[in-house]
Amino acid sequence: MISDRRFSLRSLVAPLALATALGLGACSTDKPAYVERPVEELYNDAVDKLNQGNYEAASKAFDEVERQHPYSVWATKAQIMAAYALYENGAYDDAAVALNRFIDLHPGNRDIAYAYYLRGLCYYEQISDVRRDQQITRQAMTYLSDVVTRFPESPYARDARLKIDLARDHLAGKEMSVGRYYLKGHQYLAALNRFTAVINSYDQTTHVPEALYRLVEINTILGLTDEAKRAAAVLGHNFPGSDWYVDAYALVTGKKPDQGDEKDTSWYDALTGWF
Repeated sequence: MISDRRFSLRSLVAPLALATALGLGACSTDKPAYVERPVEELYNDAVDKLNQGNYEAASKAFDEVERQHPYSVWATKAQIMAAYALYENGAYDDAAVALNRFIDLHPGNRDIAYAYYLRGLCYYEQISDVRRDQQITRQAMTYLSDVVTRFPESPYARDARLKIDLARDHLAGKEMSVGRYYLKGHQYLAALNRFTAVINSYDQTTHVPEALYRLVEINTILGLTDEAKRAAAVLGHNFPGSDWYVDAYALVTGKKPDQGDEKDTSWYDALTGWF
């Protein structure tokens, strides 16, 4: 009985092994043989895929240019184009890696300024909600600053400066978000530190008027009337038409500022010099 079973198993395995071998052989014969193509043809094919919005395929096609013709001029161009395709596909980390490689290998290339700029964009596009960690925002500022420092006359420097300002505003927004959280939890000193940091470190951002108002608010809560007045004075001097100044003025004086005058100089002049 046992010998019959063994025979039957062997009879099944043998044909299976043969079928597998035949199948593998068929697969190997069906696989297209590697054919080297002219570099112009490969590059144009990659560009076509890029123009069609097929970014993943375009990136691979540009990689193929470099793989088949590593020492051609097209290979160098294909490297940065592959990175651009990755960027357009939202694969920012992979694009940044490719750009770092390009920058290391071709520091004198005519497209080097663009490579630095595109690397900065890879991080800028990943800037997240102000409630999250802002390390990526700092990286974006660092890499965009490289563009401004190294290539100040390039066509990318102006946009890099604009994005740096926006990123800085984003960091200030993060400080404000944390400060409001502390203020809501009645952790006044911690909140005060955050709002002061915005005023000192991000003084060119859109968050400064509110930060000054928050100082007025917190110092009023703590009974530090003179400090509240000083903060309101600075707010009135720098942002006389803002709603935050109107609220701060009302908080300190118990009335609205004279609408015919930008600020109440009767107490502002006595408090200049703060900060």
